[in-house]
Amino acid sequence: MTHLAALASLAGYFFIAPSADAAQSEWARSEGGDIRIVADRPQPDGTIPAILDIRLKPGWKTYWLEPGASGIPPQVRIDPKDGISFSGMRFPAPKSFGDGVGGYTGYDKSVAFPLLLKSEKSGNLSLKASVFLGICKDICIPVQAELSLSLTEGAAENPLDKARIDDAVAALPGQPSETFKVKAASFDTAGKRLRLSLVFPGVSAETPPELFLAGPPGYSFGKPENVTVANGEFTAEVPVRVPAKGGALKSGSVLLVARSGERSMETPLAFD
Repeated sequence: MTHLAALASLAGYFFIAPSADAAQSEWARSEGGDIRIVADRPQPDGTIPAILDIRLKPGWKTYWLEPGASGIPPQVRIDPKDGISFSGMRFPAPKSFGDGVGGYTGYDKSVAFPLLLKSEKSGNLSLKASVFLGICKDICIPVQAELSLSLTEGAAENPLDKARIDDAVAALPGQPSETFKVKAASFDTAGKRLRLSLVFPGVSAETPPELFLAGPPGYSFGKPENVTVANGEFTAEVPVRVPAKGGALKSGSVLLVARSGERSMETPLAFD
């Protein structure tokens, strides 16, 4: 049974009521794992360090930003009326699982996604979040939760919360560098293919990088083809599935995450 078929067979999904106020929300529990939000006090510039903390049970997985044909991208909505703005979520480098229609991209161990939050007012703050994601094994369990916590002005920093958040940020892909970067990128509109050239650590035909791509809604990306390694560079073509009303991908509209061993790099693609 595919994940989508399993989803269709479910009459509903897990729904968790709002938690009590705390620097950590209560855990929202499901068959395959639990989720919560952990936040620290606002910084002088108004940013609020925070993570969506996902505790998976053995054998279960959850999804990346671009989950594949059978996956569920994680979604978070923050209620802005309480004075906290939300501009997105960041992800550590994922893994690929399976092939074809049943293949997907995500994580098979507990993981934390940093949240980009900012305080828009002074004083005590109440963070209320709606979270929707998939946690999957033989079937996929959609999990929806309403999570809440309070951030009290002048409260002491919690070192355990700070360490959790710092660890999640440290696990994110790095910025491009001279030794790990995209050297060239282009999109062939007629052929519906991305052409990429990368410089990355330890480049060889035996140890190619793993590439993960996320684009505008409706676009999806195949496995790299026509791969070559020469003169310290990796080149490949990636088939692109373009939606019926889609068109040429614009420069900056596709996010690339490349993994080489223990290192990973993230960058939007600037097309030649």
